[in-house]
Amino acid sequence: MDELPGAFGTSASLALRLGQTVFSSASLFFMCLDVEFYSYTAFCYLVTVMGLVIPWSVTLLAVDAYSVFVKWLPIQRRLILIILSGDMVLSYLSLAAACSTASVADIFLDAGGYDCPPKLCGRYQLSAAMAFLSWFLSSASCLFNLWLFPSL
Repeated sequence: MDELPGAFGTSASLALRLGQTVFSSASLFFMCLDVEFYSYTAFCYLVTVMGLVIPWSVTLLAVDAYSVFVKWLPIQRRLILIILSGDMVLSYLSLAAACSTASVADIFLDAGGYDCPPKLCGRYQLSAAMAFLSWFLSSASCLFNLWLFPSL
């Protein structure tokens, strides 16, 4: 079987997981720089989802690194199905969290900055942008593994 770039156990998958980890951590970092995000459900939702995405990405990053550097990891249908399901669920959750955070921050900025100072809302928007980038890499990984799944 030819190696599909971006599928589980490849160097491209390792790069996707590394990007997911970096962008998810950055999103969580920018959101948690201030304690005021607890007042809004959309911001708490983003923190919760990124708190789920980071361990998932780090775990699969470690497995991909092992597979790339040791070059011995049997790819089984059940394993790819679990990874595909986890990626799909977390991809949908992170897209929803990024969209809700971006929309609430935008509404606050349009309201004149009364509820949210422009510097703080800018940080929330930056956190949402990092979450969108994490979602993009997660969905790409999901699609590559979905492409790999029928060939197993």
